[in-house]
Amino acid sequence: MPFPDLKPDCSHCASLCCVALAFDRSSLFAFDKPAGEPCRHLDAGGACRIHAERAARGFGGCIRYDCHGAGQRVTQDIFAGRVWADEAERREALSRAFPVVETAHRLLVLLAEAEKLPLAEAAASRLTDLAGQIAGAGADGAALARLEGETQAFLGGLRPYVRARPEPERA
Repeated sequence: MPFPDLKPDCSHCASLCCVALAFDRSSLFAFDKPAGEPCRHLDAGGACRIHAERAARGFGGCIRYDCHGAGQRVTQDIFAGRVWADEAERREALSRAFPVVETAHRLLVLLAEAEKLPLAEAAASRLTDLAGQIAGAGADGAALARLEGETQAFLGGLRPYVRARPEPERA
């Protein structure tokens, strides 16, 4: 099954993780930020002004974060390259779409790993069907909520395949 690109490409995103997601002050983030509000370290064009020193400035969570390609998919595919800085209404729409697509990509990462198992034909077919539906759901939160439940149930049923997989040889 050809999956969408599940690797982040920040050069084709609009800093959606820095806008759409909330974070709480902790050892990973130096201050609180509500969802839907741009991080105070973003410049007018959406670039991080502290990118090179994020860890030293208390933003290790930014370094650890992986959207699995959801940012560029929302920015490029769903919003045709339009960015949030252009208008508040678009920022709200992008901020709503991003967590939905991020969830979809997280599920696709799990299905891509499951695809490596020696699945029976019916299980492989179901995996392909689920992946196609998830990839096609776009930013439809209701569809994705249903698919997330179906995917979790499917993945839970793969335990026998995981147990049957041979252990890797140790050197």
